[in-house]
Amino acid sequence: MTSRVMLISPAVSAALREARFDDGCSLDAAGLRRAQSAAGTLPTADRVFASPSVRCRETAAGLGLEAEPLPELAGWVVGRWRGRTLEEVTAAEPEAVAAWLADPGCAPHGGESLVELCDRVGGWLDTVAGEAGRVIAVVEPEAVRAAAVRALGVTAEAFWRIDVPPLSAVEFSGRAGRWNLRAGRPLGDAG
Repeated sequence: MTSRVMLISPAVSAALREARFDDGCSLDAAGLRRAQSAAGTLPTADRVFASPSVRCRETAAGLGLEAEPLPELAGWVVGRWRGRTLEEVTAAEPEAVAAWLADPGCAPHGGESLVELCDRVGGWLDTVAGEAGRVIAVVEPEAVRAAAVRALGVTAEAFWRIDVPPLSAVEFSGRAGRWNLRAGRPLGDAG
């Protein structure tokens, strides 16, 4: 039995443009247009999910997908850093940011650690591995990165070396939890 999972990162929002930890903002007009331009280009799926975030649900709707919000696919819980830019947090808490970037088990912001994020998203991917058919999910970029870490069987430190552009698809296919990864094809126009 082969499982196929396509994870799609959300289109552009103000938080993404400003390198700000997600604060629940909507897609910007250009991001919504790009998602809508890619509607109808995706394969048929047996199940469709989305991160509960506003921008993921709006991207799914723009793509013409009726997606079920799934808490396991939520973005990284970053506690008190939510809504702040990395620059702001680094200026206010340089030691905490350094620890967060260096230690995958560290969560100085009061949210979840990188290890916890990878375990949460990876656990969902492991569950899907036991089901036949195609799954499409619109998820935050960090969830795509966490799934890639699990699929490739690498340590959590590799998370920081994976780039996930807005409105791109990463595809996983496999059997019995052994995954192949097809990285980053853009959806819609390149602009």
